Amino acid sequence: MDIYVIGICNLDIESEKEVSPLSKLSKHVGVKVRSSRKNRGLTQEQLGELVELPQSYIGGIERGEKNISLETLRVEPSDLSSDYGLASSHYERSKLLDSTHLLIEHCSDKELALIKKLAEVVISEVRSKSN
Repeated sequence: MDIYVIGICNLDIESEKEVSPLSKLSKHVGVKVRSSRKNRGLTQEQLGELVELPQSYIGGIERGEKNISLETLRVEPSDLSSDYGLASSHYERSKLLDSTHLLIEHCSDKELALIKKLAEVVISEVRSKSN
């Protein structure tokens, strides 16, 4: 006998496509895996070696494109449920931080110092206008 999972889909307003609850869960798990990996100072390749999965699969998990068993994750299910509603915003924030890092990682020290000063000015202006 085949078993089918039936879920209620939500509408993603920005892309106007349906987003399944399982897709949201995959992204949430990915955010948690990436955060945990980075907190431990591991690369995707190092984590892959620990759990015997290729780096490309780890990347897919972190992007919410691949699924992974709880046994392979080596985490308690309760660890994944906290902040579930915030997973999308954490995922987007993580993508922005990663892309910003890629953008500036090859800059010279002089360029980095200038970028830091510019960022400080922009942040200060944005915060002062929001108050």
